[in-house]
Amino acid sequence: MGTQERTLLLVDDEENILQTMRRLYRRNGYRILTASSGKEGLEILKENQVGVIVSDQRMPEMSGVEFLSEVKVLYPETIRIVLSGYTELESVTDAVNRGAIYKFLTKPWNDEVLRDHIEEAFVNYELTHENKRLTSDLKCSNDLLKDANKELENYAIFNFKLLQISQELLENLPVGIVGIGDDSVIAIANKKAHEIFCSATRGLVGTACSEVLPPQLNEFYRMKMNEQEIATWAGVIPGVGEMQVILSHMGLSSMSDGIVLAFIAQETGGGRELR
Repeated sequence: MGTQERTLLLVDDEENILQTMRRLYRRNGYRILTASSGKEGLEILKENQVGVIVSDQRMPEMSGVEFLSEVKVLYPETIRIVLSGYTELESVTDAVNRGAIYKFLTKPWNDEVLRDHIEEAFVNYELTHENKRLTSDLKCSNDLLKDANKELENYAIFNFKLLQISQELLENLPVGIVGIGDDSVIAIANKKAHEIFCSATRGLVGTACSEVLPPQLNEFYRMKMNEQEIATWAGVIPGVGEMQVILSHMGLSSMSDGIVLAFIAQETGGGRELR
C-alpha cells in the first residue's frame, strides 16, 4: 500500500473549534485543512485530494448533512464524519442511511473517540484506493493476457498455414523425400518417394528403412547416420533406375532428429558412390 500523505478536512463555522481540533490531531501526522462553511469546504476539495472530512452539522447557509451529501456526489471516495447534537439526529440518521455519512458523533464528543474514528476512516479510505488500484492492475493484466493470447492465436494460425504450405510443397516436389527417425523407421515420405518405391497403396511411413532401401543404400545410410555432414550416394534403385541420393541430418537448425534422404533421378551414371 502506498505512503500517500493523509489529508483531513475540518469544517466548522466556529474558528476556535477549528483551531482546537487542528492542534489536537496535528500530532497524528495528518495534513489538516480547515473551512468555516460548507461552501468554503467545496472550494477546498476542488484543489485538494482529501481522504477524511469531519464537519459540524449546525452551520449557517449549508448544514453538515447538506454539505456532506453534496460531497458524496462530487467526491464519493471521501470518508465523511459529522458532529451533531441530539436535536438533529433524525436528519443525520437519514443521511447515514443514504450513505452520505460514514459515521456521526454526538456533541460534545470525546477527543480520543473521534481520534480513533478518524484513524479508522483513513484506513478504510486507503483500503478503498488500494482495492481500486489492484482492480485496475488486474484489468490491465487481463487485457495484456488477452492481447498475448490473441497474438499467440494469430501466431498459431500463421504457423498452421505455413505448415500446410510446407506440406503441400513437400508433397509435390519432383524429388523423392524420405525422413528417417533415430529408430531407423521412416517418419516422412512424399508422393514422389512412394512412386519411386512403388508404394502407392502401401504407406512408407512407419516402415523400417531396411525393408525399403536397397542394401547398398541402407548400408551407406547407416554408415553416415552418426556424421553431421551432407553426403551423396549414387546407385541403382531396382525397378526404377539410376538415382542420386543426398543425405542430410536434421537438427542443424531445429530441435528435430533423424536423417533426410532426397532421391533425384539420373539419366546416366555408373552406380558409384560420391562423397
